[in-house]
Amino acid sequence: MQHLAARLRALPPSLGPVRLVGVDGHAGSGKSTFAARLAAALGGAPVLHLDDFASHDHLFDWTGRFTEQVITPLARGESARYTPYDWNLRAFGPPRPLPPAPVVLVEGVGAGRRELRPRLALLLWMELPAPEAWARGRRRDGEEQREFWDGWTAAERAHFADDPSRPRADLLVRQAREGYEVLPGPAMTDGPD
Repeated sequence: MQHLAARLRALPPSLGPVRLVGVDGHAGSGKSTFAARLAAALGGAPVLHLDDFASHDHLFDWTGRFTEQVITPLARGESARYTPYDWNLRAFGPPRPLPPAPVVLVEGVGAGRRELRPRLALLLWMELPAPEAWARGRRRDGEEQREFWDGWTAAERAHFADDPSRPRADLLVRQAREGYEVLPGPAMTDGPD
């Protein structure tokens, strides 16, 4: 993990003074856990969770909010302020500050979407097939979230059919028995987007 952290620190900034790094993959693929470990290896880098931008009514229609609340201020070198969504209350909460940092991780399904890719210093894809990832997510969230997951998997399938992230990934991340294996992604082997 330290090798990857050093690699990210060495990248040129992609958004004002920030190296914005996307961690994408299917729901349940381990993005949040991996991003937390990578953030720790980076000395406490901030992690933006796309679950804070999505909502019940707009699972994937959050790009405008993300651009306005995060991209625009960070591009100017200013602190961002974003309003996270509360999935229990079904409402957006009070704003949270996000000062510019050398590396900011964005994790969640759609972190590598076409509107964000030009702002990313690097895109990581959690390499776990959708059926296996979704089964993990369903086990994690329990029976009370069954209906949500039924709707989610259809929405995620449609999202990636229209805007696939994996072919644009710079690196693929596989969970290993101990830690993670990081491999060159399709973008590193196929050329630019």
